[in-house]
Amino acid sequence: MSNQMEQNKDDLNMFSRYLTLWVIICIIAGVGIGEYLPWIPQALNKIQYAQVSIPVAILIWLMIYPMMLKIDFTSIVEATKKPKGLTVTCVTNWLIKPFTMYFFARLFLKVIFKDMIAEETANQYLAGAVLLGAAPCTAMVFVWSHLTKGDPAYTLVQVAVNDLILLLAFTPIVAFLLGVSDVIVPYDTLILSVILFIIVPLLGGYLSRKYLVKTKGLDYFEKDFLPRFDNITIVGLLLTLIIIFSFQGEVIINNPVHIGLIAVPLIVQTFFTFIFAYGWARIWKLPHNIASPAAMIGASNFFELAVAVAISLFGLNSGATLATVVGVLVEVPLMLILVHISNKTRHLFLN
Repeated sequence: MSNQMEQNKDDLNMFSRYLTLWVIICIIAGVGIGEYLPWIPQALNKIQYAQVSIPVAILIWLMIYPMMLKIDFTSIVEATKKPKGLTVTCVTNWLIKPFTMYFFARLFLKVIFKDMIAEETANQYLAGAVLLGAAPCTAMVFVWSHLTKGDPAYTLVQVAVNDLILLLAFTPIVAFLLGVSDVIVPYDTLILSVILFIIVPLLGGYLSRKYLVKTKGLDYFEKDFLPRFDNITIVGLLLTLIIIFSFQGEVIINNPVHIGLIAVPLIVQTFFTFIFAYGWARIWKLPHNIASPAAMIGASNFFELAVAVAISLFGLNSGATLATVVGVLVEVPLMLILVHISNKTRHLFLN
């Protein structure tokens, strides 16, 4: 068993050491599949419900499940007694992020890039950016938390609180920033995402943990069972990249300049939000396993919701929808960079 654990660690180190290379290869592979084997993403894209891709949902479930296994459910109650991390998350996501996203998107798309983008098109791109900014991450944050050794119970509480606020705050924030009154939240997308990305893996993790600890003991569960999932998260992440980029291969090849222009404010906003929340957590002396996921939630987006709302408001082929798709494309590579930064700065925080 010891040799197997050492092999798992070596494999994980291999993945971690060359993760940037794997990401680049997967992005290129995804775009190539979308362009030269379009029947593959076309077939996969048909397997969806309420704008949620079921193949991607399965991969995300595989990524989240190992983290749910680590949750000691008695610690969830304790997590609710630590309000500082929740304060950082909620203030960043709902009082800072939507408005700074609007600021950066407007600055770049309508001022700095005004000679490169038509005004009406820029307005569409701005709308898509706002939809991304008003929808904090629900699913993938579990992956980022896992990769930075975040507290799984606290991450779950942070996500749950954000989802509750999302139900009330998303519509008025989007309506205010975009000046529209007919924002319709696709609750089927929201509810399905919560079920697939939170409830199903949470229930699976809870039942697995309870059964194995009861039948084989905590020592077996922690030292033998859990290490088997060390690589599942990263493998699932890489496969998700391939699928996402294969879905948008044609869009990337046909709109490279505009995709690059849209990506600029999204990238700036992502780093700004992360630095704001991460720095605040550092000033408040929060432990790293709470500070990191708190910052990751604000930096990443609930892109399934943003894409669904963009399609319902502006149409499938609109600039707003394209902007939300660009958000999907840049998020994983950007978040992996932030994971690297978080892990390298762990020593600055309480352990």
